[in-house]
Amino acid sequence: MVEPGLTRRDLLLLLASAAAFPGAAASCGRGPAGSSVSQVKSPLHYSSLADVATLIAARELLSIELTQQLLDRIAAVDGRLQSYVTVMTDQAIASARRADAESRAGRYRGPLHGVPIAVKDLCNTRGVRTMAGTKVMADFVPGFDATVVARLEAAGAVILGKLALCEGAYGPYCPGLQVPVNPWDATRWSGVSSSGSGVATAAGLCFASVGTDTGGSIRYPSAANGCVGLKPTYGRVSRYGVFALAASMDHIGPMTRTVEDAAIMFEAMAGLDPHDPSSLPDPVPSVRAELGRGIAGLRVGFDHRYATDNVDPDVAKAMDDVLAELTRLGATVVAVNMPDVSKVSNAWLDLCAVEALAANAKTFASRASEYGPGFRAALEYGQRVTRAALAVATKVRSELSASLERMLNTVDCLVCPSMANTARVKEADPYDEETEASWSRQVRNDIHTQPFNFSGSPTLSVPCGFSADGLPLSVQFVGRRLSESVLCRMGHAYEQATRWHSKHPAV
Repeated sequence: MVEPGLTRRDLLLLLASAAAFPGAAASCGRGPAGSSVSQVKSPLHYSSLADVATLIAARELLSIELTQQLLDRIAAVDGRLQSYVTVMTDQAIASARRADAESRAGRYRGPLHGVPIAVKDLCNTRGVRTMAGTKVMADFVPGFDATVVARLEAAGAVILGKLALCEGAYGPYCPGLQVPVNPWDATRWSGVSSSGSGVATAAGLCFASVGTDTGGSIRYPSAANGCVGLKPTYGRVSRYGVFALAASMDHIGPMTRTVEDAAIMFEAMAGLDPHDPSSLPDPVPSVRAELGRGIAGLRVGFDHRYATDNVDPDVAKAMDDVLAELTRLGATVVAVNMPDVSKVSNAWLDLCAVEALAANAKTFASRASEYGPGFRAALEYGQRVTRAALAVATKVRSELSASLERMLNTVDCLVCPSMANTARVKEADPYDEETEASWSRQVRNDIHTQPFNFSGSPTLSVPCGFSADGLPLSVQFVGRRLSESVLCRMGHAYEQATRWHSKHPAV
């Protein structure tokens, strides 16, 4: 339902006025905790996916009108944010009209029906150029949809376009291709590979997006841009039709503005896929239905040293504040010992470089000069990794994963930062080789992400405050294998109690 006397035309006028007065970004007035009832007190483009889904389901808002408004907003503001590499205007309008026709005929597909979203430009989209952030693939137009794209469209989603990323989903960008701009502060880093997804979601240029994560590329842009990012258990979401960085560590997941929206997206994306032998056969849970259960009695693991050493003071304080809020909500904080992660970064680099070299085998040998200097350097490094070094890295990974599993089995989730710092001032040359020094200027301490790509553990990143200079902070909930429902319960309870998710950049 909407506010008394507020018609669909009023909603559209509200959205149009918000576009004319971009400083009007404010909190998205939701109902009581756990409610998806829209109060429509802020620009509609900053409403949650669940809220606009409620309006579409009630036929108080047409998908074609909402889609056109988002396309207009992209045209108005993305020239400076650079989050989209391809805007699929004709396809989006056709999808929206089809969604409205199905609604009129009584064929409602669910909460994604008619809702405009976007996907990272390494997911195959039939008939639409898919570049994976490279010039090598500048002319690649796939003849089929990635499974994740097909499933989202089958759920009724309207795909607005393809989102920018680092070259090959690694670190540096490809020279000549756009670099997404942090909507909170244009001078700051926007996160690594899924940066376009983070920027578009945070800036109200889609209601949700698809990201991928091999070493932090859902979590870093979620933290830098102030959104929710769910990295599901490895294999929960099919990788078929998605350009690989490191196949054994690549995760695909949703990036949204609320945990409820992440649950909606996850349920549509996840599930066994015969085209992907690594996809899991386990039934997809009804995550959204579990959100209202609260967290009383759940056990929250916390390793104070792991979570607060060598992190920004604002981040460390935010972790304490998160634990206090979770305790108030009925959870029990349990001291745990994180396994030794000192060898993870080197092992991750060796494994990632070797697997990335394999993923680019068809083009790198003959077209190396067409790669940007940063990604090319990573692939050349992969050529130098010896069998002995690879064996050592594999051993580090297997031992860490086993230790993590034992620790996570003692609690319902682990709490730690999504990123050890707020978004730093971005590099002067985002295209150049990524050195240890340049990376450490962006991420002070890399140990909060890569271990969970090694283990394939699910993680959920949720906004948890702002730094003294007004940049988003993010907490990460890490769970046992297949525990997405528990993580989302935890994140949703915290989110509804704190409301950090209701703050938006003034775009």
